[in-house]
Amino acid sequence: VEKADADLVKVLEGPTSIMFTNVAKAPAVLIKEFRKKSEKPVLKAAFAEGCVYVGDDQLDALCNIKSKEELIADIVALLQSPAKNVISALQANAGQKIAGIVKTLESRNN
Repeated sequence: VEKADADLVKVLEGPTSIMFTNVAKAPAVLIKEFRKKSEKPVLKAAFAEGCVYVGDDQLDALCNIKSKEELIADIVALLQSPAKNVISALQANAGQKIAGIVKTLESRNN
């Protein structure tokens, strides 16, 4: 954190505004939205999710930070994907083939 403090102190010299938020990307999204009408404000630096972002060119990177809830949703979607593929395969023509294979195996065991 001391390194982050040192980097931020250098950048924040001169007229500066500070935004605090619980959602890391909210200030960047707000700045980007405001920029549709004006060239300012300019992003000097940001400290988000334990990282220091220095320079206005970091605005897009900040806008792309995912919240904890978004990351959890992504993980849940990834975990659901294989199950959905199996279910759709069972419901499609492949399901009929699988059912045929199971029936054949059952008849061999009897």
